[in-house]
Amino acid sequence: MKKALLALALGGFGIGMTEFVIMGILPDVASALNVTIPQAGHFISAYAVGVVVGAPLLTAMGSKWPAHKVLLALMAWFTIFNTASAFANSYSSMLVVRFLSGLPHGAFFGIGAVVAGELARPGKEARAIATMFTGLTIANVIGVPLGTYMGHHYSWGIAFIIVGIVGIMTLTSIWFWMPKLPPSASEEGLLQDMKVFKRPQLWIVFFLTTIGTGGFFAWYSYIAPLITEVAGHPGSMVSLAMILAGLGMTVGNLTGAKMAEKMGPLYASILALSLMSGGLILNTYLASHQTAVLVMTFAIGLIAFCIGTPLQLMMINTAKESKMLGSSLNQSAFNIGNAAGAYLAGLPIAFGYGFTSADLVGAGLAASGVLIATVIVFIRRGTLKFATSNT
Repeated sequence: MKKALLALALGGFGIGMTEFVIMGILPDVASALNVTIPQAGHFISAYAVGVVVGAPLLTAMGSKWPAHKVLLALMAWFTIFNTASAFANSYSSMLVVRFLSGLPHGAFFGIGAVVAGELARPGKEARAIATMFTGLTIANVIGVPLGTYMGHHYSWGIAFIIVGIVGIMTLTSIWFWMPKLPPSASEEGLLQDMKVFKRPQLWIVFFLTTIGTGGFFAWYSYIAPLITEVAGHPGSMVSLAMILAGLGMTVGNLTGAKMAEKMGPLYASILALSLMSGGLILNTYLASHQTAVLVMTFAIGLIAFCIGTPLQLMMINTAKESKMLGSSLNQSAFNIGNAAGAYLAGLPIAFGYGFTSADLVGAGLAASGVLIATVIVFIRRGTLKFATSNT
C-alpha cells in the first residue's frame, strides 16, 4: 500500500508543479510571449478548463478499464503535453497546449483519491487521500520554487521539461508498484454511475468547492507580482515565497485530514474557509511590508490546503456507489475555482486597482463558500438529508 500511495503522490507532485509553477513564472512567460500579465493569466485558466472538461469525460471513457491501467494512460497523456508546453512560442499555441495538459489532471486525482481510500485501513481514508495530495504540496516546496528559479534565471520552458521528467518517473512507479485494480465503473455500469448527476446534494458540494477554493486561486495566481510589485522584493524572492507557500500547504494538507476525522468534512470546510477569508483581507494591509507578506504567504497556504481533503471526502461520500466519477467531478470543481479565481482577480488588476485587489476578490469568494457550507448545515438539520451521516 505504501508504494502504491507513493506512486500516486509522485503523480501529485508532477500535477502540482505544472499547475502552480506557471504562477511563479507568469511575468517571464508574459514577457517571452509578448503579452500582459493578466493575459498570461489566461494560461492558468486554460489549464483549469482542461481539468474541468477532462475529469468527468476521461473518467467515464476509462470506466470499463482496470483503474491502474487508466492511471497509466492518464499520466502518459499528462507527460506528453506538459513537455510540449515548454516549446510553445505564441499566445495561441500556449493556450491550446495548456488546455490539453490539463485534461488528465482531474481524472488522475479523482480516481487516485478513491484508490487511496480503498487501499487504506477503515477510518484512515482521509489520511490516505492526504498522502496522495502530499505530493502536490511538496511540489510547492521543491518543484515549484525550482521551476520558478530556473524559469526566472534561464528559460521558463525548463520548468515544464522538469514536469515531463516527473511524469516519466510516475509512469514507472505506477507500472511497478500499483496493484491490479478493478474497473472504475460500478457493477451496474456507466449508465448507472451517470445517475449521480441527478443528486442535488452533489451539485451543492460542487459549487461549494468551486466558489470556496476560488478564493485561494485568486490570491495565488498573482503571488509573483504581489511579492515584487507590492512588497518590493527582488524577483529572486518569488522562489522563497513559493517555498513558504508550499510548506504552509504541506502542513495544511495534513491538518485538514485530521480536522476532517475529528470535526467531520463539512465543519472542517467551514472553519478553513472562514479563516481564509479573514486571512486574505488581512493580507491586503500587510502585503506592502516585506516580512509580513512572507509570513502571510505561509499562513494563507496552510489555511487554504486545510480544505482539500475535507471537500474531496464530502464529494466521495455524496457520490456513494459512483465514487470515482464523483471524485473526479470534484477535481473539475477545484479547477473551475482555479479558472474563476484567476479570471475574477485579474479584472480589478486590469482596471488599475492594484495587485492587492486580488486578495479582496479571494476573500469574497471564500466568504461565499462559508455561506454555501452553512446552507448545507441547515439542510442536514432540516427535513432533507445531505448525503451520508459522515459528511
